[in-house]
Amino acid sequence: MTTGAGLALALLSAVALNWGWLAQHGAARDLPSLSLRRPAQGLRALFGDLAWLGGFTVGLAGWALYVGALALAPLSLVQAVSAGGIAVLAGLAHRRGHRLRRGQWVAVGIAVAGLALLGASLAGGAASGRTAAPGAVALWLVASTAIAAIAGGSGTRLAPGAGLGIAAGTLYGAGDVATKGAVFGGAWLLLVLVVLAAHGSAFVALQFAFQRGGSLATAGTTSLLTNGLPIAAGIALFHERLPGGLLGDTRIVAFACVVVAAGMLARRDPNPRERSRAERDVQDSSALPAEA
Repeated sequence: MTTGAGLALALLSAVALNWGWLAQHGAARDLPSLSLRRPAQGLRALFGDLAWLGGFTVGLAGWALYVGALALAPLSLVQAVSAGGIAVLAGLAHRRGHRLRRGQWVAVGIAVAGLALLGASLAGGAASGRTAAPGAVALWLVASTAIAAIAGGSGTRLAPGAGLGIAAGTLYGAGDVATKGAVFGGAWLLLVLVVLAAHGSAFVALQFAFQRGGSLATAGTTSLLTNGLPIAAGIALFHERLPGGLLGDTRIVAFACVVVAAGMLARRDPNPRERSRAERDVQDSSALPAEA
């Protein structure tokens, strides 16, 4: 029952986070260009926009639900459910007029199938894991920071905004790993500082990404890594073991489905003409009306 409640919170969190990211994306693209040299001006522009502020507030609520989910269920399972949020993102983007390719809709179906398989695998229960080795957690966090720095400076080798999306997703993933450690209490509460630093840096990277690329290349890529990396961390760091036999195999397939689906939705369109048209469609349709 505890695990089921945690996964229900994870699903609600995924909906809130992805809706919030899409709302922020639409609003940020219409704002003046953000600059690290003028952080106060950028923050005033963001928080002064009602559409962006609404998305940010819903996203905060989603993060609070995510913390509650981590307290009740294993990290790897929570992230597998959260990864299904990429389907939510695709559906919301489509409703707002973004054109999705056939392959992207196939990816949505794979994500839904993965969540169904995950639910079936819970018949065998879920290992809650145990405290990780502090050194292993520290190494994971340092490596995540290095990857984010490299991705953020990747330039034009990736789809517009995707490098910053990768940086944001890696940092959010590191923050989620630190959050899981912090819920153990005691000395692990020092990781709260890491959570704040990681999420703050990810926030900055993601807002810059929103001004440079489409919703799937930015929020989609971020969602992929935010969920995929902690799934691996749950098994590698927190010893969240899989059930044996068919149920274990089913859970592995479920994890693979949601991660592969997220990757399919976030990848760059190989057709330059279609990619250009899609980016124009996103730019034209992503603005969200401010609430009165």
